[in-house]
This record gives sequence, structure tokens and C-alpha cells, in this order.
Amino acid sequence: MLHELPIVVLCVFAAAIVRGFCGFGFALLVVMSASFVLPTKDIVPGMLLLEVVAGLRLLPSIRGHVHWRSIAIIIAAATVATPAGAFILRVAPAAAMQFGVSILVLLACGMLASGRRLTRMPTTPETAMTGAVAGLLNGSVGLAGPPVILFFLGSPLALEAGRASIIATFLAIDAVALPTMAMLGLFGRTTLLFALGSLPALVVGLAIGARMHDRVDQARARTVVLAVLAAMAVANAVTSAATLLS
Repeated sequence: MLHELPIVVLCVFAAAIVRGFCGFGFALLVVMSASFVLPTKDIVPGMLLLEVVAGLRLLPSIRGHVHWRSIAIIIAAATVATPAGAFILRVAPAAAMQFGVSILVLLACGMLASGRRLTRMPTTPETAMTGAVAGLLNGSVGLAGPPVILFFLGSPLALEAGRASIIATFLAIDAVALPTMAMLGLFGRTTLLFALGSLPALVVGLAIGARMHDRVDQARARTVVLAVLAAMAVANAVTSAATLLS
């Protein structure tokens, strides 16, 4: 792990800048990039620890814009589904998990790039379904992001409200997932070293991203982030598929 730590720290730093800027993308970028040097089972628990720290750092500046009703429903459903996802993380083969994550990220990038938005807020059952899928994915691969991002950025909420709601939702879902992962024994030495070693890079990256938020064209930056995510997802899919077929 000591040899891979500088690479992982660099991945976290870049992902933290994106997180501070647009409110999402941290987990996607960390899992996609760090999985080239570490197993998914070591990355996911540590990444969730870092996500909680990131959410706490950003929460004071965004809490006034959060759509709390939707978040309450999403969190309740995610809480129920998270243990099942954590069990999958514990027993599933690493290469299969990596391939599944890559396909998931590609689908999410395509849907986000389409720019489609709803003309109304989703109903309570639709919101609960989003939370259940997010909890399952968060427990299994540490990626609650795709359903939550699609939910809020595809809703009629203003961009700032959507960003704030995404940040608050991630914080709550990740906090719920951590005890489950601890009970399943997923916090090993490598995971803790990854999280603690990356903490300074996380804090600095978040600060840089937050400053960029009001200075950089968000539409253009969002396009670049999606393109980078899609490229890494393709590379991961090819690598993991080769491992599965070998």
C-alpha cells in the first residue's frame, strides 16, 4: 500500500477539487481512478470516510438551499437497502465489481450528458426507489452518486438547490453506510491507511474546488468532468473484462 499511496492521494486530490466545485463526482472519480492500483474492497470503505469529511466541510455553506423533503425519503429508503449492498461488497469478486461499476458510470454519464430534466418533482414512490437503489449501490461499490445525481439534476430544482441537495444526501447516506461496513469487518489496515493518508489532499482539494465554483463556467466544467469519468470507466471496463476472461 505504501508504494501506491502517492497515486491514490493524487486521485483523491483531483476528485476533491471536482467535489468542491460541482458537489458530486468525488466517489466516481476516486473509485474509477484508484481501482487501477487498489482492490475495490479496500477503496470503498475508505472513500466513504473521506466522503463524510467532505460533506461536513461543505454543509455549512449549502444547507439553506437543500430540498429536505426529498432527502428524508431518499435517506430512509437507502438506510434499509445499504446492508444488502455491503454484503455484496464482501462476497463479490473484485474484477466483477470493477466491471459493474464501470458500466454503471458509463450509463450515468450518458444520462447526465443528455441534459434531460423533469417538469415536476418526482413522486414519493419514485423518490423512495431512488433512495433504495442509492443505498444498494453505496453499500456494494460506494457509488450512491448516479441515482442521486440523476434525481436532483434531472428535477426542476435550480442548479444551486440541486448541488446542495446532492451534497447533503451523500453525507447522510455515507454516514449510514459506515457502521454497516464496520460490522462486516471491511475496515482493514489498507483502507484506514488510504483514508488517513488522503485526508490532507481532500481538505485542500475541497477548498480549491469551492473557490472555483463562482469563477469557472459550470456547464463547460461539467462537460469535462463527464468526459473524464467516461474515459476512466471505459479503461476500467476493458481491464476488468480482460481479468474475468483470463
